[in-house]
Amino acid sequence: MRTRCTMTRASSFRHWAANSPHPVARLIRAVHGRLRHFTLPAPRLLVRPYLWIFLAVRGVIFFLRRVLMAEPLLKAYCTRFGRGVTTGIYVPWVVGRGDLMLGNYVHVSGKLSIIFAARFVERPKLTIGDYTDLAHETSFVVGREIRLGSHVQVGGSVSFRDAGGHPTDPEQRKAGAPPDESEVKPVIVHDNVWIGAGTMVLPGTEIGEGSIVAARSMVSGTVAPYTVVAGNPARRIGILTPPPGREHLAPKAPPLGGHATARSADVPAAAGSQPAAPATAAGARTAQK
Repeated sequence: MRTRCTMTRASSFRHWAANSPHPVARLIRAVHGRLRHFTLPAPRLLVRPYLWIFLAVRGVIFFLRRVLMAEPLLKAYCTRFGRGVTTGIYVPWVVGRGDLMLGNYVHVSGKLSIIFAARFVERPKLTIGDYTDLAHETSFVVGREIRLGSHVQVGGSVSFRDAGGHPTDPEQRKAGAPPDESEVKPVIVHDNVWIGAGTMVLPGTEIGEGSIVAARSMVSGTVAPYTVVAGNPARRIGILTPPPGREHLAPKAPPLGGHATARSADVPAAAGSQPAAPATAAGARTAQK
C-alpha cells in the first residue's frame, strides 16, 4: 500500500513538472533539457586509444568464453564431432536427449537452440555436415531426424523442424494430445545449399543440392537441385547453373511465357498466396512473366 502511494506521488510530481507554468517546474524542464543534450568532448587523441583498449579487452574476454566455455560444452553435447568445430561466444541451448553429430569445420556463429523430442524415437538425430555454417539464432526441433549436408550456409534466425508442436486434428489438439507419428517427417538439406535469414523449414522438406532459399521463406515439400525459391509458401523463381560434373542435376527451365512456380514435386502453392518477387542470385536465370 505504501509503495503504491509513493508511486502515485511520483507520477503526480512528474506530471506537474512536465506541464505546470510554475517557475520551479519551468526550471526543472530547462535543466532536464540541458542534461538530455549534455555530452563530453571527444578529442581523437584520447578516444582512439580508449577504443583500442576496449576492443583488446573485449577480444580477450570473447576468446576465453569461446575456447573455455562455448566450444567445450557444445562438443560435450555431441555424440560425434569432427576436426575444427568452432563457435561464437554463446553456449548452445540443448533440451532433451538425442544424437548430435557434427562434421569437420562446422561453425556456429551465434546462439544455437536444439530441442530433441523424446516421444517419437528413443534417440532423435541431428546431423550437420562438413564446413556448414550456422548463423545467429538458428534453431532445430528434432522429433526423428534432421540432416544438413556439407557446405550449407544457414542465415540468421532460421528454424528447422521435423515435427509440429501439436496434432493437426482439432479434437486431438483440444485434448492436448501429441502430434501423430505420421506427421513427423525427416528434414534433409543437401550439400552446398544457401538458406536466407528468417526462413522456416517445415517437416518433410528436402532441399536439393546447390539451391538457394530466399530470406523469410516458408519451405515445405521438395525443392529441386540448383533452383532459387522464395515466398510463403516457397515457389521456384529462378534456376542456377550446376558446376562441371553436376550437369545431370540441372533443373528444367519453365516453359516460355510460363511462371516459375514449383513443379508438382516442389513446394505446393497455397490458395490466395501472393507470388514471390524475383530474387537476384549469381548465375540465376529469373522466370519470365
